[in-house]
Amino acid sequence: MKISIIAVGRMKKGLERQQMEDYLKRCPWPVTITEVEEKRRVTGAERKMREATLIQKALSGIGPGTAYVIALDERGKSIDSIRFAHMIGGHRDQGTANLVFIIGGAEGHDPAIRDRADFLLSLGDMTWPHMLVRTMLSEQIYRASCILSGHPYHKD
Repeated sequence: MKISIIAVGRMKKGLERQQMEDYLKRCPWPVTITEVEEKRRVTGAERKMREATLIQKALSGIGPGTAYVIALDERGKSIDSIRFAHMIGGHRDQGTANLVFIIGGAEGHDPAIRDRADFLLSLGDMTWPHMLVRTMLSEQIYRASCILSGHPYHKD
């Protein structure tokens, strides 16, 4: 199983990037990150629509119809780390070829992305900077691999 993260915006060098790369380096699954960016100065619905087009284009390069898509969205379901790990493990065990996480821009996802997603995941009720979300998601993917392998990284 390959894991992909499609994220809006370009992550600059810094602590969050170092931490994200460290977690992904430890992860036993191959994880790729595709960054997309709308450079035109538009806001609101138009910006979300343009970002959705870029996300859909990146998603089509992964393999049409072969991806299970999880969009990180404030309207999504909040789950704990163990359930997250079992969700990933279930896809691994069922032969899901591509597990794709989508992180939207500062204004959120266009309805087209939420409609395309197979699952909407919330990281809780608080609002997080979307660059920090990449690090948090990477840590949770690594933690899931530890939970599934019985590694003591995760403490209950």
